[in-house]
Amino acid sequence: MKKLLIALAIVLAPFATEAQIKTPQASPKGYIKQTVGLTDVEVTYSRPGARGRAVFGNLVPFGKLWRTGANENTIINFSDDVVIDGKTLKKGKYAIYTIPKIESWEVIFYLSTDNWGLPENWSDSYVALRTTVKEDALSTPLETFTIGINGLDPNFGYLDMAWENSHVALKFEVPTAKIATASIEKTLAGPTSNDYFAAATYLFQSNGNIETARTYVDKSLDMSTEKPYFILRLKAQIQAKQGDKKGAVETAKASLAAAEAANNQDYVKLNKDSIAEWSR
Repeated sequence: MKKLLIALAIVLAPFATEAQIKTPQASPKGYIKQTVGLTDVEVTYSRPGARGRAVFGNLVPFGKLWRTGANENTIINFSDDVVIDGKTLKKGKYAIYTIPKIESWEVIFYLSTDNWGLPENWSDSYVALRTTVKEDALSTPLETFTIGINGLDPNFGYLDMAWENSHVALKFEVPTAKIATASIEKTLAGPTSNDYFAAATYLFQSNGNIETARTYVDKSLDMSTEKPYFILRLKAQIQAKQGDKKGAVETAKASLAAAEAANNQDYVKLNKDSIAEWSR
């Protein structure tokens, strides 16, 4: 009998896998990606609906920690450091927890982001930033919990959270001026080795001016303290395309040695194959 049951289980297993039923989630996932100034902000969250229930003060008790949505953590990700209420929040990913009250919400950015709902063991050491924001009453009830990033300015934005008759808008400042200034200074300082390498790569791959590509790859190497195998490889390819097979072989040998030192077997093979081809 035991063997029969095992055999039956093996036969039925594929059908059980294929027969998964799909149904809509009660709290569907939402996703937002917004650039504020030069900073990317992403939010992933679940969106519960009121469905005839009283929300704040009932479904979501006043004065108690709320997961700010449903299901897994509501997660926000900043590509740069931001400033909230005069305090710096480092770039990265955070879970958002809130404590709704009648006239305000506490908003908490929490370092642990892999919880289902509230953390089983809350730790204040994981609180990256905590602040309080004024609550505004909505004139028209909102059926579905909604997060948005609005009130956009080059230097700041607002994290909006709203449900039922309650709405809060948390201002966050972004380092647009700092990023833009650094970009300007870098650009005005002139191209880098990587810039010349990228330009040479484009010209080579797009069948552009091969002489200009050679000039750019030479400048890239001149600006490199160490001569990277991938830049040497590009120079060898450009030399071969120019008809300088002897020079291409010598450069490929230098690229091969650098690739072997870096233990990059892909470039080792590419160079060996090219050396064999160009030496004929």
